[in-house]
Amino acid sequence: MTVSLAADTASADLIFVPLVGGVVPEAWRSRVPQQAVADALETKSVVVVYGSEGERLALAAVADAADDDARRVAAAKGAQAALALRAETVALVVPEGEEAAPYVEGLLLGAYRYTRYKTTEDEAWAGPSAVYVLAADAQRAAIESARIRAEATTLARDLVNRSPDEKTATQLADLAREAAESVGLGVDVWDERQIKEEGLGGLLAVNRGSATPPAFIVLEHTSEGRADTAPVVLVGKAVTFDTGGLSLKPTKGSMDHMKADMAGGAVVIGAMVAIARLNLPLRVVALIPSTDNRPGEDAYVPGDVVRMHSGATVEVLNTDAEGRMLLADALSVARRYHPRLVVDVATLTGAQVVALGSRVGAVLTNEGEGADERLGRFLRAGHATGDRVAPLPMFDFYKKQLESDVADLKNVGGREAGTITAAKFLEHFTQDDEGEGYPWVHLDLAGPSFLEKAQGYRPAGGTGFGVRLLVAVLDELAHEPS
Repeated sequence: MTVSLAADTASADLIFVPLVGGVVPEAWRSRVPQQAVADALETKSVVVVYGSEGERLALAAVADAADDDARRVAAAKGAQAALALRAETVALVVPEGEEAAPYVEGLLLGAYRYTRYKTTEDEAWAGPSAVYVLAADAQRAAIESARIRAEATTLARDLVNRSPDEKTATQLADLAREAAESVGLGVDVWDERQIKEEGLGGLLAVNRGSATPPAFIVLEHTSEGRADTAPVVLVGKAVTFDTGGLSLKPTKGSMDHMKADMAGGAVVIGAMVAIARLNLPLRVVALIPSTDNRPGEDAYVPGDVVRMHSGATVEVLNTDAEGRMLLADALSVARRYHPRLVVDVATLTGAQVVALGSRVGAVLTNEGEGADERLGRFLRAGHATGDRVAPLPMFDFYKKQLESDVADLKNVGGREAGTITAAKFLEHFTQDDEGEGYPWVHLDLAGPSFLEKAQGYRPAGGTGFGVRLLVAVLDELAHEPS
């Protein structure tokens, strides 16, 4: 979808007019029927009417004038009207004094349709092809940035929604390479031989039941003059389909959405593409371990003890706690980069969904110097982008649940505090032999990464939740005083 500044709306099939504080933008008051405004405010839904000059208008109220996410939601209602009316072109009226960016994001994200497997012409329609933004020229750069962030989110959604039979680890690596090379990112993909040479025991253990080999995807963005700086490392879990392995999941309501268990990897790929397109003045490395998790004839079993990349040993009690096995290896590999910050992103625990639901992710960080600053950075970015996260504690006593009689630690704790104990497991692999760790943030996005029903500008299916969050955090890091 193209996005461009425009001086008028003459060629648009539909004109979206947001109502901020219940008020029509001044230049449009004579053209908008007042009854339509009243209807939009009363029903809190989009209202489509014809204006005084015969143009087709979509009106939606911004529920909270102090909240940019309310602007995104209102714009998504305009996008839904465009989809219902099959409008090829949409004009966006930005009220005077308002920032265009949240409206652009909401319109683009709300107009998303995944049509790869639709076979009829009607169902295969991809939605509007162009958006014309009526805003001051001074907003051009912000509009372009909003478009880039929305398109990166769309990329993550597309990867999540892709059928598992077209998304093996090696196929995902090919898709990541294609996306990365299109924007100038560095790409390296470790094949099974290299993974064995590197000693990624967790990834190899999970892959044992698979009919296809694993992959370890490495992407890198290095802006001019940053080659010798400590990077931010992003780690994304990419289990392309998760049956649970021999600890088999139930099908209904559990396994049927498990093509989305690579959403962490998809979010990291999307964020890296956005970072490259925005040319953020940073060095950023992405590490994405990938496999599926199946109960094949050589599948790893409960009771196995796995030697990880770090040298630590893990007693496997549940083969469905596989994501942390992949992430642990990647977090260990991250140490070689001497990172300024590591952020891992994963659909890691059902406990996160129980605790926070489908609208909010969990954020956790290692305790000590800078912990409050790291959490604050993600909370600010979550509020700004609408990809909201809530902090959970990382007290050391939670790790007691992971103590093993036969290995250094178990891959699962008890029923209590499952999201936290999973994070404590991961924390072990951020530390060296002396117990010193790098600054690390863990994002568990199990709930908001995939939806059964649409929420505002987030569609049913893959949502891309976390892409804009990561980009906002990295943007802040890139532009803060050194």
